[in-house]
Amino acid sequence: MSEKKTSEGAKKDRSMLLQKQMIAEHYKRLEQAPETGEPVVYTFVPGNLTELVRSFGALPLLPEINALQSGMRRRSGDFIAEAERAGHSEDVCTYVKCDIGMIKAGNIGPTGTRLPKPDLLLLSYTGCYTFMKWFELLREEYDCPTVFFHVPYQGDGEIEPEHREYMTRQLRESVIPALEKVTGRKYDEDRLREHLVHAAQAEEDLVAVLQAAKNRPSPIDAYFGAVYYVGPIFSAFRGTPEGAEYYKALRQEVEARVAAGLGPVTPDGPLENEKYRLVVEGPPNWTSFREFWKMFAEEGAVVVASTYTKVGGTYDFGFRHDPNDPLGTQADYCAGCYTNINLPGRIDMMCDYLEEYEADGFVINSVKSCNSFSAGQLMMLREVEKRTGIPGAFIESDLVDPRYFSAANIKNRLESYLQMIDARRAGMTA
Repeated sequence: MSEKKTSEGAKKDRSMLLQKQMIAEHYKRLEQAPETGEPVVYTFVPGNLTELVRSFGALPLLPEINALQSGMRRRSGDFIAEAERAGHSEDVCTYVKCDIGMIKAGNIGPTGTRLPKPDLLLLSYTGCYTFMKWFELLREEYDCPTVFFHVPYQGDGEIEPEHREYMTRQLRESVIPALEKVTGRKYDEDRLREHLVHAAQAEEDLVAVLQAAKNRPSPIDAYFGAVYYVGPIFSAFRGTPEGAEYYKALRQEVEARVAAGLGPVTPDGPLENEKYRLVVEGPPNWTSFREFWKMFAEEGAVVVASTYTKVGGTYDFGFRHDPNDPLGTQADYCAGCYTNINLPGRIDMMCDYLEEYEADGFVINSVKSCNSFSAGQLMMLREVEKRTGIPGAFIESDLVDPRYFSAANIKNRLESYLQMIDARRAGMTA
């Protein structure tokens, strides 16, 4: 429950520092992989098959994690410029350009370690077409094996039995043979089950942490603070003993904050006066992450639920990895990721969050270069307003391109929106 101050001056609770250490150690292990002989599998956050990859003794590396970490370290602007000089359009996803620029600049990762070449590119397609083009670029760069795992889109809001069978067949006939070939190991289902046990434990504790925001005051910020909390489970640690231990410790930390009646830790320390409870849709801006967070914290605005923290799994709607159905549960997980949910399903999620977390309003952060999130957000805004009677706010930024973060514009919109909430409250009590 104690807070520490980082070298940048921002205050972080113990769990934030712990996850930073875990990820740094993982990058060090990746750097040493060419010497240790550990195979490296590049994959993405939504629909990642981390437990399966780990069961083959391979290390996962996620390119969009490299990009967002580079953004937080203020390095992404140079990488994006490098990619644009190489011919990539200004409209291309800035995660992609940041990653390509990083490769062109020597492939030094965000923690300062050199990243290894992939032994396998494992593309789990869960609704983001850009990922396909991204891996085509990486395949050209590294000339390595690529395996494509296609997840059917939830066009009608659910996955049918034949879709599930289609996915498990791909796992058996395409993904597992590819992993066997690059790692030199045979598929071991019992070992996969062990990883799935750890995954389910971590997911249970993470849900308890996220749902702690139903308390008043909320002990966490479920958008800005929660990006630290979901880091291990979204990146490389789901299905590992250290991942399960992290979420056990995180849950204890948050429960202690609830018992003490404490609000969340912000970059400037604990938030002592929760004035507004908000739901947020869309990814955050990473290049000005601390400044973005402070705009909310300085107004006493706490995000009690967010859709972005479900991009790596919608665990708070009941899903847990099932060790008794190793391949079927991997298919179910991939199908349920946020980017694979249709717009009506996303609207339902927003409306549920507004009600369950007793939120005062909602904010949509429309990210310029991320079509997986931004497409349809204005329609979502109107529909959520219509169904809940709660007006929403619409702001605009980008993932990791510093050119598209206008602090003054975002601050003005946010302040105006919170003033509107105040006016509605006054009208309700008049």
